[in-house]
Amino acid sequence: MRYAVTGAAGFIGSHLAEALVAAGHDVVGLDSFSDSYDPQLKEENARALDVLRLDLAEDPIDLSGFDGVFHLAGQPGVRSFGDVFPHYLRNNVLASQRVFEAAVESGVRVVFASSSSIYGAAERFPTPEGTEPQPISPYAITKLSAEHLARAYERSFGLDVVVLRYFNAFGPRQRPDMAFTRMVFALAEGRPFDLYGDGSQTRGWTYVADVVSATVLAMESGQGTYNVGGGVEASMRESIAILERIAGLRLEVREGPPAPGDQRRTRADTTRIHEQLGWAPRVSLEDGLSAQWEWASARVAAR
Repeated sequence: MRYAVTGAAGFIGSHLAEALVAAGHDVVGLDSFSDSYDPQLKEENARALDVLRLDLAEDPIDLSGFDGVFHLAGQPGVRSFGDVFPHYLRNNVLASQRVFEAAVESGVRVVFASSSSIYGAAERFPTPEGTEPQPISPYAITKLSAEHLARAYERSFGLDVVVLRYFNAFGPRQRPDMAFTRMVFALAEGRPFDLYGDGSQTRGWTYVADVVSATVLAMESGQGTYNVGGGVEASMRESIAILERIAGLRLEVREGPPAPGDQRRTRADTTRIHEQLGWAPRVSLEDGLSAQWEWASARVAAR
């Protein structure tokens, strides 16, 4: 099969592209190489794959000849209030609309990566797909808007699309601004870690290899919308304790105020994706953190 992967030099996109190539598929990576992600890390992610530089919100998009497109590109991060909001509109809403338009023109199937942040202040945990979205950040609002665009193109133009809501993906090569990445590098470098809030907020952490396997299954036979979430919910404090045990080191933690737009809790109800696609998370939080620690500590040691 021949696939396009947008955001192929990013965190999940690079892992997905590698997995597809390893499975024998023909893969074309697309990425804008924006500065929202560590440029050096993006270049490293792209080395194993020939990634084309393409701005989805502006450049022509030709998806003819592809069997499917994995649309993972986007402007990340819930800290999306204020002057940065136009970037989220451009890179999450406009760019997605243009990808869906191109997919319709070429008759190409789409897997669109949305986010658990669209649930926002959810009132039910684990949270099923039918829960009313209550986004509490501009980022989440743009991801939900892109979901609505996907369904509009599906109803009006027959777009073949599957929507995945990722829950707190982590692992090697994760974005530098994410909690676990900041945590492992702070520990490896012997410096303090800045914690937003008191650490009691919890997440349904999902290892990147599990995210990738769900994404591939969705392309093969998915229909509708699926949560993709880890089987274990843990607080930031619990996660720090696990990492300290793995590394055999103590992490100095500096508490700060909670970040605006940050959810208090996330946990996925994955009944639908398990029953329809046979997917379930396989990597534990401890094993995933161990892999992320090994990656980060090796990078620090190599400097």
